[in-house]
Amino acid sequence: MSEFDVDLFVIGAGSGGVRAGRIAAGYGARVMVAEEYRVGGTCVIRGCVPKKLLVYASRFADDFHDAAGFGWTIPATRFDWATLIRNKDTEIDRLEEIYRANLGKAGVEIADDRAVIEDAHTVRLVKTGERVRARIILVAVGAHPTLEPKIPGGDLAITSNEVFHLEALPKRILVVGAGYIAVEFAGIFNGLGSDVILLHRGDKLLRGFDEDVRDALGEAYARRGISLALNRTISRLDKTVDGIAATLSDGSVVHVDEVLVATGRRPNTAHLGLEKVGITVDKAGAIPVDAYSQTLVPSIYAIGDVTNRANLTPIAIREGHAFADTVFGNRPTMVDHSLIPTAVFSTPEIGVIGYGEEAARALYGDIDVYMSAFRPMRATLSGSQERVMLKLIVDRATDKVVGVHIVGHDAGEMIQLAGIAVTMGATKADFDRTIAVHPTAAEELVTMRVPYVVKTPVAVG
Repeated sequence: MSEFDVDLFVIGAGSGGVRAGRIAAGYGARVMVAEEYRVGGTCVIRGCVPKKLLVYASRFADDFHDAAGFGWTIPATRFDWATLIRNKDTEIDRLEEIYRANLGKAGVEIADDRAVIEDAHTVRLVKTGERVRARIILVAVGAHPTLEPKIPGGDLAITSNEVFHLEALPKRILVVGAGYIAVEFAGIFNGLGSDVILLHRGDKLLRGFDEDVRDALGEAYARRGISLALNRTISRLDKTVDGIAATLSDGSVVHVDEVLVATGRRPNTAHLGLEKVGITVDKAGAIPVDAYSQTLVPSIYAIGDVTNRANLTPIAIREGHAFADTVFGNRPTMVDHSLIPTAVFSTPEIGVIGYGEEAARALYGDIDVYMSAFRPMRATLSGSQERVMLKLIVDRATDKVVGVHIVGHDAGEMIQLAGIAVTMGATKADFDRTIAVHPTAAEELVTMRVPYVVKTPVAVG
């Protein structure tokens, strides 16, 4: 009789934990997964998926406006927040059931409970008190949004958890932050008709992105009517008879119905029992792991946002799969975090893989930069001021394309395909000899021939 109840105990049933559990079970492992909230994790329940549904909803206003230029007569439109949220909830319920069913089909046992670590091979289920002995423990508990820094009245604000459950569409909303979540929700609420103020302590949105991309989004958002309050922070929040008064660091006061704080997330490592086995988290609260996602305790691994390596759902999934291949499939697998295609579902949309211009110059020295900005075909009849920008960064010594940056409609779809080429090590010559698909915006990726020399402002959106 085995000294272990299971081969693998997964704490957390988000995208990474579910993938790890299913793949491990496919290798013949006995697997149990514990989840204290809902199966599917942040991405499925209150992250990427419901966010994208709201993004779709927010873009219909542009579609209705653009239709007139193509001969359509659109009667007066009306948006109903309650319908959107109800339908979103129905879809999320459906997806959660699919995740549960897939785990069941793989033979994985699900415990709807919080699990904490007792020792290197034991976890305790909090509600039932049951202790489960596992040969391997995988921590895949993700992260949570924070209301930081703490300010007077900060409890009046909401995070990206609560925003999906607002009872009504706010007429006025202050969004705090400049990363993925902040700019995406600023675009969502703007598209749905809210008056939006986007507050950021820095001078540009999307820190870490290529400067032309950052400039393009800021200009596009300003043109769409989003008020950009840059180089400022919030000093305090006060409840008023008709909403919230936010006092900013410059002494000005803005009156809104909701304040959405999207300034960061922290790993869910508190009260997990890590200290009992000698695992010390870093200053961000993340679990240190090696290239195979193994902690300093040989029987305990960690993947996804709880490790704070690259906090994106596809990375958690890839890390979960690599973990299962390594530990249960006898196929040691490391995840390459150096090339990650990513999309920001702002409006206009952003797709990126590789280095921005500044980072590439620092790393490679001599580079060539190709850039094209233009009005897309759809905008010619609609009268829209929408523009598209595409930018390629090429290492001059090897001719390899080391960065692709796209701002515009369906940038997320384009960057997934461009990501294949860049990941394979495609050169500019490979791009040049690829036949263009005409007429498309993406064809510019393979038709740009002359590097630009003098940087000029690029208006996009």
